[in-house]
This record gives sequence, C-alpha cells and structure tokens, in this order.
Amino acid sequence: MATRNAYKTREIQQVLGLKFKVRDLSGDLEMPETDESGVSFKENAVLKAVTASRYLPGFIIADDSGLEVNALGGAPGIHSARYAGQTATDEQNIEKLLEELSRIRSKDDGCCARFRCVVALARDGRILGTFEGKLEGKIIERPRGSHGFGYDPIFVPKGFGQTLGELPAEVKNRISHRAQAIRAVADKLATAKPSD
Repeated sequence: MATRNAYKTREIQQVLGLKFKVRDLSGDLEMPETDESGVSFKENAVLKAVTASRYLPGFIIADDSGLEVNALGGAPGIHSARYAGQTATDEQNIEKLLEELSRIRSKDDGCCARFRCVVALARDGRILGTFEGKLEGKIIERPRGSHGFGYDPIFVPKGFGQTLGELPAEVKNRISHRAQAIRAVADKLATAKPSD
C-alpha cells in the first residue's frame, strides 16, 4: 500500500481480511514522497501507485480519497487532507469545514456530501486498473464519535443516524467508500495471473 498512513493501512487490512497481507511504506525510508499534482482523485492515485511500483516488487495499491460537500461546490475534494493547510490536523480540517458551512449553510439541504475514493493498482511501473467507491451522506454541525479518522466524526452516511466516527469499525468497513474500492481491487487480485 503506497501510504504511510497507519489508519488507512489498518482499515484496508480489515477490509481485505486474512487472504491478503498489507504492508505500507512506513518502514521504507528510500521511497520518495509522491507529489500529488493531479487534478482528480484518480490522477493522484495513479501517480502514487506508479511511483511506488517502480521502487517496490509485487502489486502496489494507492488510494486518493476525500470529502465532497455539495454546498461548497465539491470542496474540499482532492484537498481534503490539507484543507486547513499543509500540516493541518484532522481537527483543524473539520473546524475549517464547519466554519465555511456555517456561513452558507441552508437549513433544508441537510448539507449533502459524499466520500469518494479511487484506488489504483500497479505493478512494475504500469497501471493494472483503477477502482472507485462512493458513500453518500450529510455533514452535521458538531463532531460526534472517536472512531476512524479525517472527517468521520462529522459525516453521517445515508440511511444511518450515527457518524462514521460513532459506527463500529466492522460497519464502517462494510459500507465505506474505501471498502467499496478495495473490495473491487481484491476481486481483481483474486483473478490475476502471476504475470499480471
């Protein structure tokens, strides 16, 4: 997994289960950081997967994901992790998002939003496929729950009354945007030939 985000790695391992062993870049100091210069989740996922697959053997997956809020014209989008600045914490990103929404929030739209994730699968510097997942829901006015990471405490998935930060990991890993995309990757890997 082309990430150094331990939360992401753990979530992906939980989704994939024991059939796969997931390793990330946390112990690989030789691997350079990828400049996420793409203009879409797909472009950034592809950049990260291709770069890592040039350095590391085997199948490499990389994701780019984020939150798209209708009332903000799809923001924060690809800038979700850095919405409040390059070194912003999850709490700072949430605070900025809620401040932006408080200025324009319409009481009747429920603050519709979605999490979107694109996962790229690569090997030996070439892309083998991209896979997308999407989770519709709404943004609430105050964070609730301590599970997950990122914007999970302010996002209530459609059909649920709890935020992703309140839902147990097994529920989140069944419905999340990342879980949808990762399950599609697992299906591809299950049918891949060793030469792929």
